[in-house]
Amino acid sequence: MDGTYSQNDLSHVVEADKAHVWHHLVQHRGFDTKDPNIIVEGKGMRVWNQAGKEHLDAVSGAVWTVNVGYGRERIAKAVYDQLLRMNYFAGAAGSVPGALFAEKLIDKMPGLSRVYYCNSGSEANEKAFKMVRQIAHKRYGGKKHKILFRDRDYHGTTIGCLSAGGQEERNAQYGPFAPGFVRVPHCLEYRAADQGAPTQNYGEWAADQIEQVILREGPDTVGALCPEPVTAGGGVIVPPDDYWPKVQEICRKYDILLHIDEVVCGVGRTGTWFGYQHYGIEPDFVTMAKGVASGYAAIACCVTSERVFDLFRDDASDPMSYFRDISTFGGCTAGPAAAIENMAIIEEEGLLENTTTMGDYMLDQLQALADRHAVIGDVRGKGLFLGTELVEDRETRKPVAEAQAQAVTADCMAQGVIVGVTNRSVPGYNNTLCFSPALIATKDDIDQIVSAVDGALGRVFG
Repeated sequence: MDGTYSQNDLSHVVEADKAHVWHHLVQHRGFDTKDPNIIVEGKGMRVWNQAGKEHLDAVSGAVWTVNVGYGRERIAKAVYDQLLRMNYFAGAAGSVPGALFAEKLIDKMPGLSRVYYCNSGSEANEKAFKMVRQIAHKRYGGKKHKILFRDRDYHGTTIGCLSAGGQEERNAQYGPFAPGFVRVPHCLEYRAADQGAPTQNYGEWAADQIEQVILREGPDTVGALCPEPVTAGGGVIVPPDDYWPKVQEICRKYDILLHIDEVVCGVGRTGTWFGYQHYGIEPDFVTMAKGVASGYAAIACCVTSERVFDLFRDDASDPMSYFRDISTFGGCTAGPAAAIENMAIIEEEGLLENTTTMGDYMLDQLQALADRHAVIGDVRGKGLFLGTELVEDRETRKPVAEAQAQAVTADCMAQGVIVGVTNRSVPGYNNTLCFSPALIATKDDIDQIVSAVDGALGRVFG
């Protein structure tokens, strides 16, 4: 830390924070006896708090966001220059960075053509849900309105998104939820036995379960399916290779729109621009947020095919025919200005290739860690998005207690390494350590992360 802030400055910041800030995902009673953690500075993959303690960030801002690392001056300068020229105008009009980033983004997404700007992943998913519902009213008399979501997937914090949320503990105490959202089973092969699934062709079996739900609900009532390409907060679940092709086949069979939630996986996290691109599928909607600008400005996008867009291109004399929606801060120009530079950095520095290479290396290192610690039941991941599921016994695959998994992350934090863990999400299965280091990660960074986990597992589980 460069000492820009004096100790008096930081002491005041801490007191102001304790007195007035309502933190995300935190029980504030704990601040009665300790200070909140204030992140003061970041550079590359490292951050410093108010005490000057350095941490290697293995989760890209704690929520899978800072894909190109901290301290990128060219992104900050692009935002500064754009804000001086034109900071905001409502999205009914266009902007220079909005048009240019949309062009660059669509170039990475063959088969898709339109970008609807908003300011968060939750909001991007809400836009897609609203489009599906409006299409149902415009084309199907309101009947084909149901939206399928997958167990253990997560799509955002609004009541609408929680209605499509497959994590009971995130939903608890926030109901009643919106009608018309229907759950389908997850696709975690490691937990196939819990589903009574066969040991052969699990991916096809998991896809078939979606079809069974469609037939139960009535195909003429189902408008869309909304899954993550790789489940994130539900346990870093990588689908079997035979899963996605079968899912797309089912959607086409019943004229169901496929909405892929790329809020976590998008813009390089898995080693391709988007997670769905590993599987050769062609979605109708793709939503994204976190890594689009690596956290340097707020931006989210709901991207659609021209087929979807054309469903709203009706006679202008009908005042109810267009998509009657607005996102106030979707009109901010800082987001697309930052996103243009973010994408340029990924291309110029070969970060997709680095993500694949370092992701393979980290997967190998975590698997080697499993050879030393029987508590690791499964290692899985795609690119620099990985998880290790902790179990009491490899034969029974009984999950460790959530408190034990959290003790591992606390130990890593004490060592100066920030790792993630599923928590307060899926009852009984909050037992997966989560890793999503920035796409700039080196072997030395990964070795430090794995070493911290190694030590923590030894201390927590003996």
